[in-house]
Amino acid sequence: MAFIENMADNIIKDAVKNYVSDIHIIPRKEDTLVQYRIGSKLFPRFRLPQDHCERLISHFKFSASMDIGERRRPQSGAYSISVNGQSVGLRLSTLPAVNKESLVIRILPQHNRIPFYRISLFPSITRKILALLQYAHGLVILTGPTGSGKTSTLYSLLNETSQIYQRSVITLEDPIEKESDTVLQVQVNEKAGVTYAAGLKAILRHDPDIIMVGEIRDGETAKIAVRAALTGHLVLTTMHTRDAKGAIARLLEFGVSKLEIEQTLVAVTAQRLVELTCPFCKEECSPFCFSYDRLKRASVFELLTGNDLLAAMKETGKEASFNSYKTLKQVISKGIALGYIKESEYTKWVVADEET
Repeated sequence: MAFIENMADNIIKDAVKNYVSDIHIIPRKEDTLVQYRIGSKLFPRFRLPQDHCERLISHFKFSASMDIGERRRPQSGAYSISVNGQSVGLRLSTLPAVNKESLVIRILPQHNRIPFYRISLFPSITRKILALLQYAHGLVILTGPTGSGKTSTLYSLLNETSQIYQRSVITLEDPIEKESDTVLQVQVNEKAGVTYAAGLKAILRHDPDIIMVGEIRDGETAKIAVRAALTGHLVLTTMHTRDAKGAIARLLEFGVSKLEIEQTLVAVTAQRLVELTCPFCKEECSPFCFSYDRLKRASVFELLTGNDLLAAMKETGKEASFNSYKTLKQVISKGIALGYIKESEYTKWVVADEET
């Protein structure tokens, strides 16, 4: 057992050292493949014997308080460890596959927060996003695909508002991805009856100024989040949509009325993480470049607020309007023209979105 524990610790330490965001443990017929996600790419790292795979996954499941005897249904869990004096959160997800159970581990450095001035590649957007925190009430939605940096942006904003504006902040998350001493964090626990909907109802009685909901997943959560915004709270949350305008359509699908959206929604962002061009090598970094091992990614945003938001609401309601806001396509194109963003990012994000 000590051998498996050491193997698990070494894999986590190696992943943290190499700035890995996800570890994939994939069982195959002959062996087990361990892959690392670095940036937007997946790299094979280790190959393990089959018998090691089952014991390794069981060890991770036990550490995350998951049911190690259940291998026929998906499970999720989380726990934290210390790596070289740094607290690291691990979010685990298992999935039954043809060749036994697979495991993916999301790595979340607990104290590696983005400074507020680095929220966006372009400072003008950073200032506009920070200005949203001055609202006394309303609903702010951050959208984007998985891994686009929504959670990191949220934590950066919450850290900023709790320290600068000195406001009471309560979060409701599943799971708590980054621990923070500046906000009150609540973990969703459906077995104990703490669902998103039940948790939001309880938080409203706890005198918050700002409420962060990890994700709006269903109609009940959407309606309670809107109700919280109507009763004088600023609600920050995330949603999985392709662009900012899609969040309005999703709220309507969840049963939120058009009038409630108009009264509560103050801003919607669509976010993407893009890889930056190395200023020394211009494209892919040479192994001899001193910045070779550094992460070179930044967030770009499509922001809807004010008149642009009203125009998007009219478009969603099939009314004629003038669309004047900068789309993700235009923002990424600007970054490429200025030499900040690799041209391959245009194909990866913009063309892919247009094709879907």
